[in-house]
Amino acid sequence: ITLNKNAIPGDPAKPSVTSGVRIGTAAVTTRGLGEAEMGKIAHCIALTARDFEGTQAEVHATVADICEKFPLYK
Repeated sequence: ITLNKNAIPGDPAKPSVTSGVRIGTAAVTTRGLGEAEMGKIAHCIALTARDFEGTQAEVHATVADICEKFPLYK
């Protein structure tokens, strides 16, 4: 997953002050993941942003499960 800082349309802040992130999902869809998995990934991102230390084990387990179901190579 590719992340980069981006301005949000309609944001009153200057474009040089990025207030959002862009999440590129080309690698995710190429690997075969769908909407359900993207929901899990979004949940992991939210958990990590809110409480990395407290949710690290849950996020790790979710990511490991997704990677096992959708391996890079068969």
